[in-house]
Amino acid sequence: MASYLETAIDIAREAGALLANYFERRVSFELKGEFDLVTEADRASEDLVVERLRSHFPTHSIVGEETGRHEGTSEYRWYVDPLDGTTNFAHGYPVYNVTLGLERAGEMICGVVFDPSRQEMFSAERGSGAWLNQRRIRVSKAARLADALAATGFPSYKRHLSVNVHFFHQVAMATHGVRRGGSAAIDLAYVACGRLDAFWEFGLHPWDMAAGMVLVSEAGGRVSDMHGAPAQAGEARLLADNGALHDQFLELFAEVFAGRYRVPLPQINSA
Repeated sequence: MASYLETAIDIAREAGALLANYFERRVSFELKGEFDLVTEADRASEDLVVERLRSHFPTHSIVGEETGRHEGTSEYRWYVDPLDGTTNFAHGYPVYNVTLGLERAGEMICGVVFDPSRQEMFSAERGSGAWLNQRRIRVSKAARLADALAATGFPSYKRHLSVNVHFFHQVAMATHGVRRGGSAAIDLAYVACGRLDAFWEFGLHPWDMAAGMVLVSEAGGRVSDMHGAPAQAGEARLLADNGALHDQFLELFAEVFAGRYRVPLPQINSA
């Protein structure tokens, strides 16, 4: 497995350098949908990553955000987000990354998240821990919601249908606050290294979360769906935290799903 992780690290670093070059040039963007952005950097990065993976592991399947699925003949499958945080990237906001996660027979076994802006390489493999550059990382020790800092995200597609604002409000009222950085992979990496205590989001794609799930688990955290069931890559309702907070978040989420709010939503005062 070490060769898989080492290769993923090398590929992510190369793709990250490519992205950084595009970032400095402030490339233009296109719309895949009404609000879903894509840039030439997304496509160039994914072309590079897919080419490198197919060269090293020709029998492996690859699932990428831009180029779709490349079927292989083995039980291994790579999930690739060549540019996670495209909207940030397109606007010159320096929170973006390249992420790769490897699944074997339905189980995530290793993954990397590389942030070119900060030269931070998060990596993990099943049973061997999680790392930031050359340093072992662990989740935070926060034991109460009241002491936690959380993060979440909101979809670009059909954003008017997202119910997450209800969860955002309740978590914001129960914790030190909620951050919305615009990159699920980085949010998950930050849970793994203790910068955040928890992350949740609706409607993630497998490539958004594959590597981050391994990072959080190997750093001592816990990952599930928002009802507490085991999470798989592509889980529609993901919760990841330091483990100590997990049951408290599940309890809070259960209340919101049932329409019970600990803190009522504020009313707009027209005066």
